[in-house]
Amino acid sequence: MRAERQMRIIWDQAACREYAFYDLRIACQCAACVDEHTGRRILNPALVDPQITIQDAQLVGNYALRITWSDGHNTGLYTWDFLRKL
Repeated sequence: MRAERQMRIIWDQAACREYAFYDLRIACQCAACVDEHTGRRILNPALVDPQITIQDAQLVGNYALRITWSDGHNTGLYTWDFLRKL
């Protein structure tokens, strides 16, 4: 996590990517943010604080990252495949 409100992931020696906290938060794919049946986004990006920060991040097995955001949201899993595609 970086002070510039970005998270850096170093995928390998040749690939490094920075993700803005706000962009990650609004990309959350959990059932509270995206309708499970229709795939329609429920989360209104305009209601997410542009200054949002990461309070905690935990590995989930070998496949994902669970982020706890400063707005209290923590139900989304960001899989490594999902993060690579962003």
